[in-house]
Amino acid sequence: MNRFLAYLFCVFCAPAFAQEEDPNLFTLDANVFYGTILEHNSDISHLITDHPTGLILSYNKKTYGFKDWESRYNYPDWGFSFIYQDMKNKNLGENYSLYAHYNFYFLNRNLNFRIGQGIAYTTNPYDKNTNFLNNAYGSDLMSSTYLMLNYRKENIFKGLGLQAGISVIHYSNANFRAPNTSTNTFVFNVGANYLFNYENEPEYIPSSEEKKYKENIKYNFAFRSGVNESDVIGIGQYPFYIISAYADKRLNRKSAIQFGADVFFSKFLEELITYYSVAFPEFDITGDEDWKRVGVFLGHELFINKMSFITQLGYYVYYPYDFEGRVYNRIGLKRYFGDKIFGAITLKSHGAKAEAVEFGIGVRL
Repeated sequence: MNRFLAYLFCVFCAPAFAQEEDPNLFTLDANVFYGTILEHNSDISHLITDHPTGLILSYNKKTYGFKDWESRYNYPDWGFSFIYQDMKNKNLGENYSLYAHYNFYFLNRNLNFRIGQGIAYTTNPYDKNTNFLNNAYGSDLMSSTYLMLNYRKENIFKGLGLQAGISVIHYSNANFRAPNTSTNTFVFNVGANYLFNYENEPEYIPSSEEKKYKENIKYNFAFRSGVNESDVIGIGQYPFYIISAYADKRLNRKSAIQFGADVFFSKFLEELITYYSVAFPEFDITGDEDWKRVGVFLGHELFINKMSFITQLGYYVYYPYDFEGRVYNRIGLKRYFGDKIFGAITLKSHGAKAEAVEFGIGVRL
């Protein structure tokens, strides 16, 4: 099942980044890094024993304004990354990750901010018999996000450039399987980049778009699903289903605000209620509590070509069973197929406590 999710992610994301550009210029870069695992949760303190090291390799497709969205975001790069990380702990093992990423530029293109999202494979996940100390990674495949902030100079000498900065690398399976304490690694990185065909680099094309942009209120309907597990190890994985309806209003070409509602059908919560009612009678849980939830939310959508980045903050208005609090949040990616149909991969959580990775389809009318 984990391998199927990894395959689905690659199929879903690859078309979003496979755009044609003129001219076809790209860079390759390599960074080595050294850092430390952040103790975001005291439960992983026994896993922080040394300083992780690793390597980041990246392909970056350059943009120059041949499409309108490129100048809108100061000519970002899009591309793919590979990260190898030695966690420097025998229980955590080593991680190998693949990402799709964007590079955004600031301060006369000297400051480079990268955000990447992908799939990670760990060599030594939790096992109740052989690796019970690894309470960070409950599965061999995980989702991973990394952020990188670099001072970057390209084409210093015949296409060769240098960069240095800091990065944060996050690994989590989003409660696909328990345990899932996760890790965050803060690192210092340094490396080099090379711009291919640098002799033919064009000038950046200024935007020709009108500044004002108007769009009527749009109505969205989405269905999300997936599989997750509670924090009780061994209780089992169960499907969940979410029905969402919301309206959005574009503020400009980049942004829209959202308001809507979610209905949650989470089978893991039904099983957790049953388990607690039997195993912990002191919790005063009868087992008859309703496991369904209804929430309302406010959100924001950032449009980048056919992709968009969504953030939502919600509150359960129907909340018969107390699980992680009444406030929830969702972040993730949408990919539009035409003007109305979209797919989405999102992470739903309560603060920093992940509940599930959601795979969704929807329509924007």
